[in-house]
Amino acid sequence: MQAENILLNRITINPKVMVGKPVVRGMRITVEQVLKSLAAGISFDELQQDYPFLEQEDIAACLLYASNLVGEETVHSIAI
Repeated sequence: MQAENILLNRITINPKVMVGKPVVRGMRITVEQVLKSLAAGISFDELQQDYPFLEQEDIAACLLYASNLVGEETVHSIAI
């Protein structure tokens, strides 16, 4: 759990940065950007070319953040 908290500390939310979207270490790259890039098949090396400050742990933090959000989802059945 301690390691997860350390990773999640890399994800910050500030209304003055990227309109309050979750970002990597307070910088102007959103968790959403990272996840969409990975989903599109962009490798870490390619991401790092575009964002030289990006670290492997930042990618892991984005994935963990998204995983935690999905883990909190609940599914409700709707009677028709």
